[in-house]
Amino acid sequence: MAIEFYNVKKRKKVSINESEIKKVEYKRETTKGVQVRYAFRAQDDDGTNLTKFVSKADYDKVDAPVAA
Repeated sequence: MAIEFYNVKKRKKVSINESEIKKVEYKRETTKGVQVRYAFRAQDDDGTNLTKFVSKADYDKVDAPVAA
């Protein structure tokens, strides 16, 4: 299954294979507690780093390695 990212350099959407995607959790401290945002990271064929923020449900569906 391919996931769509938006490539800023190319100014268009690109599809990246699920095998090339890594999952990332961004955590930050707020006054109300810890906020967690879920994202997929990948790299396009031209070397552009791609990030797509997703819901927790979509994050859990994809079987990809978690980036360090």
